[in-house]
Amino acid sequence: MTKLYEYQLDEDMDLNVLVKQADVRTAKNGKPFIAFTFQDKSGAMDGKYWGATDEDIAHFQAGRVVHLSGKREVYKGQPQVRINRLVVVKEEEQKPALYMESAPMTTDDMKSAIQSYLFKITNAPINRIVRHILTEHADAFFSFPAAKKHHHAFPGGLGFHTISILRLADKVAELYPDVDPSLLFGGAILHDIGKTIELTGAIGTEYTVKGNLLGHIVIIDEEITRACLALKISEDSEAVVLLKHMILSHHGLLEYGSPVRPHLLEAEILHELDMIDASINMITTSLAKTPAGHFGERIFGLDGRSFYKPMLEK
Repeated sequence: MTKLYEYQLDEDMDLNVLVKQADVRTAKNGKPFIAFTFQDKSGAMDGKYWGATDEDIAHFQAGRVVHLSGKREVYKGQPQVRINRLVVVKEEEQKPALYMESAPMTTDDMKSAIQSYLFKITNAPINRIVRHILTEHADAFFSFPAAKKHHHAFPGGLGFHTISILRLADKVAELYPDVDPSLLFGGAILHDIGKTIELTGAIGTEYTVKGNLLGHIVIIDEEITRACLALKISEDSEAVVLLKHMILSHHGLLEYGSPVRPHLLEAEILHELDMIDASINMITTSLAKTPAGHFGERIFGLDGRSFYKPMLEK
């Protein structure tokens, strides 16, 4: 069956897709509509279902596989589906995993990679705290996405994003001997692990109540405090204060959700590496669906910019 991004502009579409998101909104005429994000292994595409009834809202939930009939269009530089008809497929055909992107590493490979970096955290309090928190959230850490939509938004994306940052951090630590590997690797492993509480999971990803009200930065700060109590480590020790600063500052700017800006060399590095990996993932995801010699879709997480896919041979 033809996939979402195999259809060309203005071509009629007829395929099964996963409902990744289904947000109920109100149109200017006061009537409800559903803002969908559909997904298969070729990527995700939005579409609006106008004049949605209560029955439609109940049927077309995130995490359900549906049969979609429509046409591929473009709206404000973004690919979009004009929906003609939606039908929820039979229960025996409800296999969301068949329509989801996946991490380019197996869970076992990700666990092995994380373990190798744990051995490089030589500061004892940091090592114990990181291992404690990682053990408590291991299942979700290796299966959750790193975000609802913008980057690494696929099962295993959280673990893979973390490993990518660790690999970059390893090279930085090799080049700059003043960098403390324990702080940098410990902060990298923990920086987004709060998303295992902030988000609901890989299928039909939404924000939890805690996620909406607190956010993953505050959540992991609380988790470090809980770990210190369980491990009888003083929360006022320098190692803990520095580790918390790594987490609290990793978004870099106050307007991006960090309560404090980086004031450690390692904190600045973590922030920059986090931005690099997230940006590269958003760009490469867009360009994978873009023909050579064209600009890709606009990327909301990068100020709405679109990126050109060169025709140059590598």
